[in-house]
Amino acid sequence: MKKIGLILASCTVMTLVSSCGGNDGGNRQNVLLGEWTTPYGVPPFDQIKTSDYLPAFKEAMKQHNAEIEAITSSKESPTFENTVLAYDNSGELLGRIGNVFWSVAAADTNSEMQKVQEEAASMLSEHSDGIMLNDKLFERIKAVYEQRDMLDPMQRRLTEKIYKDFVRSGANLSVEDKEEFMKLNSRLAQLSFQFGKNLLEENAKYQMVLDEEGVKGLPVTVRNAARAAAREAGVGDQKYLFTLSPASMTPFMTYSPNRELREQIYKAYTEKCMHGDNLDNSELVNEIVELRTKRAQLLGYDTHAAYVLDGNMAKTPENVYGLLDEIWEPALNRAGDELAAMQEIKLKETGNTDFAAWDWPYYAEKVRKAQYDLDQDALRAYFPMENVRQGIFELSNRLYGITFRPAVLPVYNEECVSYEVYDTDGTLLGVLYMDLYVRAGRKGPGAWCGTFRSQSCDAEGNRMVPIVYIVANFPRPNGSTPSLLSMDETRTFFHEFGHALHMLFCDVPYRGLTEVENDFVELPSQIMENWATEPEMLRSYAIHWQTGRVIPDELIDRIRESTHFNQGFATTELVAASYIDMDIHNRKEFVPVDPAAFEHRVLNEERGLIPQIDPRYRYTYFAHIFDGGYSAGYYGYLWAEVLDKDAYEAFVETGEPFNKKVAARFREEILSKGGTADGMVLYENFRGRQPSREPLLRSRGMLTETQE
Repeated sequence: MKKIGLILASCTVMTLVSSCGGNDGGNRQNVLLGEWTTPYGVPPFDQIKTSDYLPAFKEAMKQHNAEIEAITSSKESPTFENTVLAYDNSGELLGRIGNVFWSVAAADTNSEMQKVQEEAASMLSEHSDGIMLNDKLFERIKAVYEQRDMLDPMQRRLTEKIYKDFVRSGANLSVEDKEEFMKLNSRLAQLSFQFGKNLLEENAKYQMVLDEEGVKGLPVTVRNAARAAAREAGVGDQKYLFTLSPASMTPFMTYSPNRELREQIYKAYTEKCMHGDNLDNSELVNEIVELRTKRAQLLGYDTHAAYVLDGNMAKTPENVYGLLDEIWEPALNRAGDELAAMQEIKLKETGNTDFAAWDWPYYAEKVRKAQYDLDQDALRAYFPMENVRQGIFELSNRLYGITFRPAVLPVYNEECVSYEVYDTDGTLLGVLYMDLYVRAGRKGPGAWCGTFRSQSCDAEGNRMVPIVYIVANFPRPNGSTPSLLSMDETRTFFHEFGHALHMLFCDVPYRGLTEVENDFVELPSQIMENWATEPEMLRSYAIHWQTGRVIPDELIDRIRESTHFNQGFATTELVAASYIDMDIHNRKEFVPVDPAAFEHRVLNEERGLIPQIDPRYRYTYFAHIFDGGYSAGYYGYLWAEVLDKDAYEAFVETGEPFNKKVAARFREEILSKGGTADGMVLYENFRGRQPSREPLLRSRGMLTETQE
């Protein structure tokens, strides 16, 4: 997942400002406000204090307002250079500070950082609205927009994007509606922060502490990790700790024969933030949806979904539902077949076929072993994190010719590592940070990729290199045992690295052209997952951490044969989450709902979801859509998968999945282009046609023999 934070899109250009004053009340200068003399201009993490952020934000907003005032007070007629480009280049300092703060706040937070978040969220929302609703500024941008046919293609594209951003941000509203719009945005910023804060606390507070009896049946590696977690948390040397982190919970759900304990931790996960206490997100969900609906309708859209999709490749809710509906029935049918196979095993073991959602991972693993002789825990031994990382480096070199060199740079946490990334001609392509291990209570769940500085060009047109980071929650090393990844975690690593490559290869002339549509953004990440299980690729990096043995061919064959395993479940839970995202955001009239009841009605009653499957995320902990940039956009993973599976076919069709010519074309037409054209235009330039959905359906085992 690409992490999308509360960072002003127009406020990040590369030219570093000189020291502009500001201190903490003593003699110490606020490092965030000065020139960063670090290598490559990376953030000086070793000098930044949490108390620096709010004063820095305030000073940066002041400077940004002065820059906007300089544009609007100009006596010259509006031109691309003195208006659109000047706007695109404004707010460098604010963007620089925001990139650092929101990135660290997501990956390494604490109570002090959260207090800053709460105050900064509303403050920055108000500041952004003040600019986007500035009549004088919009009139100048509109004047350039109306003469856009006289501009060159890149200038025109930037002008059109900025003009549309202003319109979608309320620039055409009346004075009264602008005031209402600002109130809505400010409140939404507060609500989003509170949603994420509640979820972080809920995840952190849950602990399932077990004794020897409770961990019977679990693999040694799982028990050892749980014992190490118990020691670290101070709950006892002879105890075992399991949390709601997927790295902890998933192995337990997969291997524990204790059905009651599986039910306990499963319900703790799927009922997060819905207990009627101070961490309950139910009312926040309703208020967020209500305010989003009001905001969209102020702008002339029927629904929030219609507003969001107007800026995406999908364009309309109808197009999204068309994709989801096409996949839903075959996925649900396949999931039904998977359930029947597991019930058969359960009947033999227990004498009954009673089956609940918390039984699915446990019996699915039994089916995997029976059908493919594949033990997921044993498989981890071939995927030490360091080997996977090196394999990804080698794949990137093989496809694109780039190389990675360890760097010694300031970091926000001692577990971070950094690299210099060099292009084929030896020039610096960018800088890459990695922060990969789980930190309970301090790091948000999941994995994501972002930038401390996006690519841009300086005043002379020279490329300013991006500073990219990857954050994950992989298992921590335990004594002499390294961090061992599951196949899913391995794919996650490849996925996030795809985002990183997209950001590293970006080569556009203007800052405002770096962003792509939300339903296009997952293409570069998801296509990388295809190489994770290519046989030749596996032989290069899947090496047993104890024996040094390369993964054997028979095990590779079983991994490949199991590609379609449990895909009914995986697809159904993904589509289900996409449906509930769309359904709650595509209502013309807001009516408060009980989130759990609404989910049950639209999924189980109306669409026939079987009770043994829950959506991948439920509303009260659906951070993607309530504390991220994916509202009415979670479908984007499937939309982009249509693109990624079809794009990977371009490699496969040559008979060489590592084809450098195809890779060069993918880099040139997709990875380097940013948002210089609509996503479908970029894709057609690469593929020579629109994407087919057949590769997606085939990869998930959803095509019948007659369809193939």
